[in-house]
Amino acid sequence: MAAEEDEYSGFNDTRQRRVKITAWVTIVALILVGGGATVFALLFG
Repeated sequence: MAAEEDEYSGFNDTRQRRVKITAWVTIVALILVGGGATVFALLFG
């Protein structure tokens, strides 16, 4: 069991980083594509 956990620990770190990057890219894309007007309206009234 310990050996498997060691093997997957690096994979888990890589996966977490990829998920964060994907989330930020999605957020930025939504803002740029057209949600930006709505976001700015909500933020700045």
